[in-house]
Amino acid sequence: MPDIIMKSNRIKNWPVKERPRERLIAEGAERLTDAELLAIILRVGRGTFKKGIPGQNATDFSKELLTEFKGLRGLDRAHIEDLLKVQGLNNAKVSQIKAAIELGKRVQSKRLISLSFESSSAVAAHFRPRFVNARQEIAIAILLNGQNQLIEEKVVAEGTPTQATVYVRRVLEEALRASAAAIVLVHNHPSGNPEPSAGDDDTARDLLRACKLVGLVLLDHVIVGESDHYSYADSGRLKELEHE
Repeated sequence: MPDIIMKSNRIKNWPVKERPRERLIAEGAERLTDAELLAIILRVGRGTFKKGIPGQNATDFSKELLTEFKGLRGLDRAHIEDLLKVQGLNNAKVSQIKAAIELGKRVQSKRLISLSFESSSAVAAHFRPRFVNARQEIAIAILLNGQNQLIEEKVVAEGTPTQATVYVRRVLEEALRASAAAIVLVHNHPSGNPEPSAGDDDTARDLLRACKLVGLVLLDHVIVGESDHYSYADSGRLKELEHE
């Protein structure tokens, strides 16, 4: 009896119009639920449990995963080791989940910005998808030409450096290598609160001074929070630091 139940529960035995992959082709990906999209990525569900209890199809398994990890953001935040502890997940399936989420972040990041960084809001919108669920600070130098157009983005620090000079040295090295004319430094606050710390002030002050020495322009230092951002330029803090 359990085998009969399990076979009837397989997605391939569902009516064609109800199967996630067929629905995606016919109706578009945007019409599918998170669980249905995840089921397409996983392809197969969880195998038969012990004591003859039937397993789950990919859609039911996906619903359970989303519940257990509190949605897609939870799956994104989850350590690979924690995902591998889940019965039915292996290296291949975990890799597929993580890769799909990362692709989504990159698509969103590219969609939100042109190649001209003309405001702190544009900077924050561009980088927020990359910072979502980050457990540590990530500092990125945006290297711009004379028209404030993007030359390159460079990660200059991860974690929390003990000295602002860690940022400054790396930023200048990358800017001079790329022949940049201007720089915007952007980093996240994993707490979600974008208010600057004393260490952030030190970084902005030291970078401002260093840029002047080599003929570069520091346009802004942007801190990205969960739903808001802080701009040293917009707040007037950059000019204050210039005269300290």
